[in-house]
Amino acid sequence: MRIIGLIGKPLAHSISPVFQQAALDHLRLDARYELWETEREALAERVAGMRRPDCLGANVTVPYKELVIPLLDEIDPLAGRIGAVNTIVNRGGRLCGYNTDMTGFARALREEGGFDPSGAQVVLLGAGGAGRAATMALIQGKAASVTISDIVPERAERLVHDLGRQSQTTLRALAPDEENLAAVIKKCQLLVNCTPIGMRHSKEEHDLPMPSELIPAGVLVFDIIYNPLQTKFLTEAKRRGARTLGGLAMLVYQGAASLELWTGRQAPVDVMFHAARKALAPTAVKGSED
Repeated sequence: MRIIGLIGKPLAHSISPVFQQAALDHLRLDARYELWETEREALAERVAGMRRPDCLGANVTVPYKELVIPLLDEIDPLAGRIGAVNTIVNRGGRLCGYNTDMTGFARALREEGGFDPSGAQVVLLGAGGAGRAATMALIQGKAASVTISDIVPERAERLVHDLGRQSQTTLRALAPDEENLAAVIKKCQLLVNCTPIGMRHSKEEHDLPMPSELIPAGVLVFDIIYNPLQTKFLTEAKRRGARTLGGLAMLVYQGAASLELWTGRQAPVDVMFHAARKALAPTAVKGSED
């Protein structure tokens, strides 16, 4: 029996074990996907334990996507540029870090949202690991500009500094209380929530990442939270005349890319979507992006 885990805290919301196990079983692989809820002070020990021969690797979620990097032996160049790792692969005791959040974000935006970011003006809320991956996806998709806003302004400024170099996409950081943020939002074609605000079972489940009256009609609002499927932010966006996209597709697509790195097999995406949707049905209520 081989094992794969999800490293983060908290993990009670996660449906990753459900759809990843469905995929492993469909591929008839003798492997189990587990939740590894980990305290910060135990992170190094947890990662070191992954070198054992029966461990294929792990996903990494909040709050460790950046903190895990110095604990790994090798970082994929793209993950290194993003500055966040959400997938670890054990290759003979050497731990290699990748970022499949970027892949998941780009694929969900294109295939489920029907949105081509080329030439678009984008506003992105949240500059953590997921925000970094989304920004890189938008850079690679040739967005004209990405304005990043974070409750910790220094974090947004650091993202702009790290990813803005050698980029044809204009990146800028604006604090949530800056007056001209509203004007920038009014002109954008894509508005992305990469914060955990609105996630089920969180203290902020019924809050909004920004005032709903600022959402312009006709914009695509992409909330990467997948539980609930219909966040308060998406509900308000629809009411304002915006198009909406939830976070389930990004979750499944990043998970599929991770599975292919661990196993070398093509991920059964349809099987994974079916299991994920079933887990999120009203009778099976469980969070944000993994």
